[in-house]
Amino acid sequence: MAAVTPAGEPGGAGSARLTTQQTDDVRARVRLMIEITARAGAYRRGLLAAAERLSPEEAAIISGLEEHGLQVQQLHDVLCGGHVLVDDPQLYEDWQFPAVSHLRISSHHHDIDKKKYPDIGMRGTVVREKLHGRTAQGTWVQLEKTPAAFGQRKLPNLDDIRHLVDYVTYRLTRSNVGPWGLSRLTERRPMYLSPALAIPASLSPPVAESLASALHRIEAADDNTSASADLVARFPPPDRASPAGELGAALSGRAGRGLFGNSDVWVTETPSRVAASVLRQRSGPPPARIDGRSDERGS
Repeated sequence: MAAVTPAGEPGGAGSARLTTQQTDDVRARVRLMIEITARAGAYRRGLLAAAERLSPEEAAIISGLEEHGLQVQQLHDVLCGGHVLVDDPQLYEDWQFPAVSHLRISSHHHDIDKKKYPDIGMRGTVVREKLHGRTAQGTWVQLEKTPAAFGQRKLPNLDDIRHLVDYVTYRLTRSNVGPWGLSRLTERRPMYLSPALAIPASLSPPVAESLASALHRIEAADDNTSASADLVARFPPPDRASPAGELGAALSGRAGRGLFGNSDVWVTETPSRVAASVLRQRSGPPPARIDGRSDERGS
Protein backbone atom coordinates (compact mmCIF):
# COMPACT_ATOMS: atom_id res chain seq x y z
CA MET A 1 0.00 0.00 0.00
CA ALA A 2 2.96 2.31 0.52
CA ALA A 3 4.98 4.21 -2.01
CA VAL A 4 8.14 6.27 -1.70
CA THR A 5 7.48 9.99 -1.97
CA PRO A 6 10.10 12.48 -3.18
CA ALA A 7 11.68 14.54 -0.41
CA GLY A 8 9.83 17.74 0.33
CA GLU A 9 6.51 16.50 -1.07
CA PRO A 10 4.25 15.15 1.66
CA GLY A 11 2.18 12.19 0.70
CA GLY A 12 1.72 10.35 -2.49
CA ALA A 13 -0.85 8.34 -4.39
CA GLY A 14 0.27 5.15 -2.67
CA SER A 15 0.45 6.30 0.95
CA ALA A 16 -0.61 3.69 3.50
CA ARG A 17 -4.15 4.94 4.00
CA LEU A 18 -6.41 2.19 5.33
CA THR A 19 -9.65 1.07 3.76
CA THR A 20 -13.01 1.78 5.37
CA GLN A 21 -13.25 -1.72 6.87
CA GLN A 22 -9.67 -1.59 8.16
CA THR A 23 -10.32 1.82 9.68
CA ASP A 24 -13.44 0.54 11.44
CA ASP A 25 -11.46 -2.39 12.86
CA VAL A 26 -8.68 -0.12 14.11
CA ARG A 27 -11.22 2.36 15.50
CA ALA A 28 -12.91 -0.36 17.57
CA ARG A 29 -9.56 -1.75 18.75
CA VAL A 30 -8.21 1.66 19.70
CA ARG A 31 -11.33 2.42 21.74
CA LEU A 32 -10.86 -0.82 23.68
CA MET A 33 -7.17 -0.07 24.20
CA ILE A 34 -8.01 3.41 25.47
CA GLU A 35 -10.55 2.00 27.93
CA ILE A 36 -7.94 -0.48 29.21
CA THR A 37 -5.10 2.01 29.54
CA ALA A 38 -7.42 4.57 31.21
CA ARG A 39 -7.47 2.28 34.24
CA ALA A 40 -3.75 2.86 34.82
CA GLY A 41 -3.63 6.59 34.01
CA ALA A 42 -6.16 9.32 33.42
CA TYR A 43 -6.58 11.04 30.07
CA ARG A 44 -7.91 14.47 29.32
CA ARG A 45 -11.64 14.50 28.72
CA GLY A 46 -13.01 13.85 25.26
CA LEU A 47 -10.66 11.08 24.12
CA LEU A 48 -13.31 8.36 23.73
CA ALA A 49 -15.51 10.69 21.69
CA ALA A 50 -12.52 11.59 19.51
CA ALA A 51 -11.70 7.89 19.02
CA GLU A 52 -15.11 7.39 17.44
CA ARG A 53 -14.06 9.84 14.69
CA LEU A 54 -10.63 8.29 14.10
CA SER A 55 -9.64 9.02 10.51
CA PRO A 56 -8.13 6.44 8.11
CA GLU A 57 -4.80 8.29 8.26
CA GLU A 58 -4.74 8.22 12.06
CA ALA A 59 -5.70 4.55 11.97
CA ALA A 60 -2.78 3.85 9.62
CA ILE A 61 -0.34 5.47 12.07
CA ILE A 62 -1.61 3.51 15.07
CA SER A 63 -1.65 0.29 13.03
CA GLY A 64 1.95 0.95 11.98
CA LEU A 65 2.99 1.27 15.61
CA GLU A 66 1.10 -1.90 16.52
CA GLU A 67 2.82 -3.82 13.73
CA HIS A 68 6.17 -2.77 15.21
CA GLY A 69 5.42 -4.02 18.71
CA LEU A 70 3.33 -1.34 20.42
CA GLN A 71 1.83 -2.87 23.58
CA VAL A 72 -1.55 -1.91 25.03
CA GLN A 73 -0.08 -0.14 28.04
CA GLN A 74 2.31 1.82 25.80
CA LEU A 75 -0.58 3.47 23.98
CA HIS A 76 -1.11 5.71 27.01
CA ASP A 77 2.32 7.31 26.57
CA VAL A 78 1.83 7.64 22.81
CA LEU A 79 -1.44 9.54 23.26
CA CYS A 80 0.15 11.66 25.98
CA GLY A 81 2.97 12.81 23.70
CA GLY A 82 5.66 10.19 24.26
CA HIS A 83 8.56 10.31 21.80
CA VAL A 84 8.65 7.06 19.82
CA LEU A 85 11.54 5.63 17.80
CA VAL A 86 11.00 2.85 15.27
CA ASP A 87 13.93 1.36 13.37
CA ASP A 88 12.00 1.27 10.10
CA PRO A 89 12.66 4.09 7.61
CA GLN A 90 9.71 3.01 5.45
CA LEU A 91 7.28 4.42 8.02
CA TYR A 92 8.58 7.90 7.18
CA GLU A 93 7.14 7.44 3.69
CA ASP A 94 4.03 5.50 4.74
CA TRP A 95 2.86 8.24 7.12
CA GLN A 96 2.72 10.95 4.47
CA PHE A 97 -0.81 11.52 3.15
CA PRO A 98 -1.56 13.94 0.31
CA ALA A 99 -4.84 15.25 1.76
CA VAL A 100 -3.76 16.00 5.33
CA SER A 101 0.05 16.01 5.63
CA HIS A 102 2.07 19.21 5.68
CA LEU A 103 5.69 20.22 6.15
CA ARG A 104 6.72 21.15 9.67
CA ILE A 105 9.67 22.77 11.40
CA SER A 106 10.91 21.19 14.62
CA SER A 107 14.06 20.88 16.71
CA HIS A 108 13.87 17.08 16.94
CA HIS A 109 16.79 15.01 15.63
CA HIS A 110 18.75 17.97 14.29
CA ASP A 111 21.49 15.60 13.04
CA ILE A 112 19.25 14.61 10.11
CA ASP A 113 19.35 16.55 6.85
CA LYS A 114 15.98 18.33 7.03
CA LYS A 115 16.17 19.36 3.37
CA LYS A 116 16.32 15.73 2.33
CA TYR A 117 14.01 14.44 5.07
CA PRO A 118 11.77 17.28 6.26
CA ASP A 119 9.59 16.79 9.32
CA ILE A 120 5.94 16.04 8.48
CA GLY A 121 2.89 17.18 10.45
CA MET A 122 -0.71 15.99 10.34
CA ARG A 123 -3.83 17.00 12.28
CA GLY A 124 -6.57 14.65 13.48
CA THR A 125 -9.23 14.21 16.11
CA VAL A 126 -7.15 11.76 18.17
CA VAL A 127 -3.55 12.65 17.30
CA ARG A 128 -4.36 16.41 17.33
CA GLU A 129 -0.99 17.29 15.80
CA LYS A 130 1.11 14.33 14.70
CA LEU A 131 4.76 15.10 13.98
CA HIS A 132 7.17 12.59 12.51
CA GLY A 133 10.51 12.51 10.77
CA ARG A 134 13.57 10.43 9.97
CA THR A 135 16.31 9.14 12.23
CA ALA A 136 19.63 7.62 11.24
CA GLN A 137 18.11 4.13 11.55
CA GLY A 138 14.40 4.68 10.99
CA THR A 139 11.48 6.93 11.91
CA TRP A 140 10.41 8.96 14.94
CA VAL A 141 6.90 10.13 15.79
CA GLN A 142 5.37 12.28 18.51
CA LEU A 143 1.85 13.60 19.15
CA GLU A 144 1.46 17.22 20.25
CA LYS A 145 -1.37 18.99 22.02
CA THR A 146 -1.03 22.20 20.02
CA PRO A 147 0.25 22.64 16.45
CA ALA A 148 2.82 25.28 15.68
CA ALA A 149 3.50 27.11 12.44
CA PHE A 150 6.73 28.97 13.19
CA GLY A 151 8.56 30.04 10.09
CA GLN A 152 5.46 30.09 7.87
CA ARG A 153 4.06 33.45 8.99
CA LYS A 154 5.58 36.78 9.97
CA LEU A 155 3.45 37.05 13.09
CA PRO A 156 2.63 34.16 15.48
CA ASN A 157 -1.00 33.14 15.81
CA LEU A 158 -2.89 31.85 18.85
CA ASP A 159 -1.74 28.26 18.30
CA ASP A 160 1.88 29.39 18.32
CA ILE A 161 1.35 31.08 21.69
CA ARG A 162 -0.28 27.93 23.06
CA HIS A 163 2.62 25.91 21.71
CA LEU A 164 4.98 28.16 23.66
CA VAL A 165 2.95 27.50 26.80
CA ASP A 166 3.31 23.77 26.17
CA TYR A 167 7.07 24.26 25.81
CA VAL A 168 7.22 26.07 29.16
CA THR A 169 5.28 23.17 30.69
CA TYR A 170 7.82 20.78 29.20
CA ARG A 171 10.71 22.76 30.68
CA LEU A 172 9.09 22.81 34.11
CA THR A 173 7.86 19.21 34.24
CA ARG A 174 10.41 17.53 31.94
CA SER A 175 7.42 15.88 30.27
CA ASN A 176 6.12 16.11 26.74
CA VAL A 177 2.72 17.77 26.41
CA GLY A 178 0.61 15.46 24.32
CA PRO A 179 -2.98 15.78 23.15
CA TRP A 180 -4.37 13.77 26.07
CA GLY A 181 -1.86 14.18 28.90
CA LEU A 182 1.82 14.40 29.85
CA SER A 183 4.51 11.80 29.15
CA ARG A 184 7.99 11.42 30.61
CA LEU A 185 9.14 9.68 27.42
CA THR A 186 11.01 12.55 25.79
CA GLU A 187 13.51 12.56 22.95
CA ARG A 188 16.30 11.93 25.47
CA ARG A 189 14.37 9.02 26.99
CA PRO A 190 12.16 7.68 24.17
CA MET A 191 9.99 4.66 23.64
CA TYR A 192 11.86 2.26 21.37
CA LEU A 193 9.91 -0.09 19.09
CA SER A 194 11.48 -2.78 16.89
CA PRO A 195 15.09 -1.79 17.63
CA ALA A 196 17.65 -2.91 15.05
CA LEU A 197 19.95 -4.93 17.32
CA ALA A 198 22.18 -6.24 14.53
CA ILE A 199 24.01 -2.96 14.07
CA PRO A 200 27.78 -3.58 13.63
CA ALA A 201 30.08 -2.08 16.24
CA SER A 202 33.84 -1.73 16.07
CA LEU A 203 36.18 -2.99 18.80
CA SER A 204 39.23 -1.20 20.08
CA PRO A 205 42.54 -2.80 19.00
CA PRO A 206 43.38 -4.24 22.46
CA VAL A 207 39.92 -5.81 22.80
CA ALA A 208 40.02 -7.19 19.24
CA GLU A 209 43.46 -8.71 19.84
CA SER A 210 42.39 -10.31 23.11
CA LEU A 211 39.22 -11.71 21.51
CA ALA A 212 41.18 -13.16 18.56
CA SER A 213 43.64 -14.84 20.93
CA ALA A 214 40.82 -16.39 22.94
CA LEU A 215 39.11 -17.70 19.79
CA HIS A 216 42.40 -19.19 18.55
CA ARG A 217 42.77 -21.03 21.87
CA ILE A 218 39.18 -22.33 21.66
CA GLU A 219 39.70 -23.57 18.11
CA ALA A 220 43.00 -25.24 19.06
CA ALA A 221 41.26 -27.05 21.92
CA ASP A 222 38.45 -28.13 19.58
CA ASP A 223 41.01 -29.52 17.11
CA ASN A 224 42.47 -31.76 19.84
CA THR A 225 39.19 -33.06 21.20
CA SER A 226 36.71 -33.18 18.34
CA ALA A 227 38.45 -35.89 16.31
CA SER A 228 41.19 -38.47 16.55
CA ALA A 229 44.79 -37.40 16.06
CA ASP A 230 45.14 -39.04 12.64
CA LEU A 231 42.04 -37.25 11.32
CA VAL A 232 43.25 -33.92 12.66
CA ALA A 233 46.49 -34.33 10.75
CA ARG A 234 44.70 -35.32 7.54
CA PHE A 235 42.00 -32.60 7.66
CA PRO A 236 43.41 -29.45 9.27
CA PRO A 237 40.96 -26.60 9.94
CA PRO A 238 41.17 -23.37 7.93
CA ASP A 239 43.88 -21.02 9.09
CA ARG A 240 42.08 -17.71 9.60
CA ALA A 241 43.94 -14.57 10.48
CA SER A 242 40.94 -13.06 12.26
CA PRO A 243 38.43 -15.58 13.63
CA ALA A 244 36.53 -12.73 15.29
CA GLY A 245 35.45 -11.56 11.85
CA GLU A 246 32.88 -14.34 11.64
CA LEU A 247 31.16 -13.52 14.91
CA GLY A 248 27.60 -12.49 14.22
CA ALA A 249 27.93 -13.03 10.48
CA ALA A 250 24.40 -12.82 9.16
CA LEU A 251 22.89 -15.64 7.13
CA SER A 252 19.48 -15.81 5.50
CA GLY A 253 16.50 -15.12 7.73
CA ARG A 254 17.25 -14.95 11.44
CA ALA A 255 20.20 -17.38 11.20
CA GLY A 256 23.74 -16.42 12.02
CA ARG A 257 26.89 -17.98 13.34
CA GLY A 258 27.45 -15.92 16.47
CA LEU A 259 29.50 -17.24 19.38
CA PHE A 260 27.57 -20.51 19.54
CA GLY A 261 26.42 -20.85 15.96
CA ASN A 262 28.44 -24.05 15.40
CA SER A 263 27.43 -25.71 18.65
CA ASP A 264 25.79 -29.12 18.42
CA VAL A 265 22.09 -29.32 19.25
CA TRP A 266 20.48 -32.42 20.76
CA VAL A 267 16.75 -33.06 20.45
CA THR A 268 15.22 -35.23 23.15
CA GLU A 269 11.82 -36.76 22.54
CA THR A 270 9.31 -37.02 25.35
CA PRO A 271 8.39 -40.56 26.47
CA SER A 272 5.27 -42.20 25.12
CA ARG A 273 2.02 -41.94 27.05
CA VAL A 274 2.19 -45.60 28.04
CA ALA A 275 5.76 -45.22 29.31
CA ALA A 276 4.86 -42.03 31.14
CA SER A 277 1.90 -43.71 32.88
CA VAL A 278 4.13 -46.58 33.97
CA LEU A 279 6.78 -44.24 35.31
CA ARG A 280 4.19 -42.29 37.27
CA GLN A 281 2.99 -45.41 39.10
CA ARG A 282 4.15 -45.50 42.68
CA SER A 283 6.16 -48.58 43.57
CA GLY A 284 5.08 -50.48 46.67
CA PRO A 285 5.22 -53.90 48.31
CA PRO A 286 3.89 -56.79 46.19
CA PRO A 287 0.29 -57.75 46.88
CA ALA A 288 -0.20 -60.51 49.48
CA ARG A 289 -1.66 -63.88 48.50
CA ILE A 290 -4.55 -65.55 50.27
CA ASP A 291 -2.20 -68.03 51.93
CA GLY A 292 -0.26 -65.16 53.48
CA ARG A 293 2.78 -65.31 51.21
CA SER A 294 3.71 -62.40 48.98
CA ASP A 295 3.06 -62.63 45.27
CA GLU A 296 6.26 -61.65 43.47
CA ARG A 297 4.75 -61.86 40.00
CA GLY A 298 3.64 -58.22 40.18
CA SER A 299 7.15 -56.90 40.72
